[in-house]
Amino acid sequence: MLTIYGDSISGNCLKVKWAADHLGIGYEWIETDVLRDESRSPAFLAINPAGQVPTVVLPDGRALAQSNAIILYLAEGSALIPGSPYDRAKMLEWLFWEQYSHEPYIAVARFQVRYLGKSFSDLDPRLIERGQLALQRLDQAVSASDFLVGSQLTLADIALVAYTRVAGEGGFDLALYPAIQAWIARVEGVLGIAD
Repeated sequence: MLTIYGDSISGNCLKVKWAADHLGIGYEWIETDVLRDESRSPAFLAINPAGQVPTVVLPDGRALAQSNAIILYLAEGSALIPGSPYDRAKMLEWLFWEQYSHEPYIAVARFQVRYLGKSFSDLDPRLIERGQLALQRLDQAVSASDFLVGSQLTLADIALVAYTRVAGEGGFDLALYPAIQAWIARVEGVLGIAD
């Protein structure tokens, strides 16, 4: 059976859980609290020397890290990865954008506000600006289509909904992005997740 080491407060970990659940892949979830440095223990570092969650251990004992690499592995051959080369490349484009232009701002703001107790006004203005630009880009994309790539849920939606749905916890007002709110509801509905 697959083993997932993850922290339930992490969107990166939850996207792995949601992809596995959606695909009907059985797994054992091992809660790994990053706030308590559990991903820095010698036992965990033996599995993933980078000391990061999520990390999965495959049934054959091999470990795999990085959330988007994991969900790509899990979804291989499924409808979560488009069949057309162009659509598959568009999905990957969103996955790369999520880790470079979305997660570093939306997730970091959320962590600083919710878990470190900072106020939104005390955040680095550049962090806020980049987070708002990411939300504007996403809102524009989901204004034109129900999902990010094609007409059905793909890994792009799973990757981006993870932190977008909790952006308000970082001080971003999702009421300013009605298309995002509708998209979040659609993706949560397909995945069967809720707060």
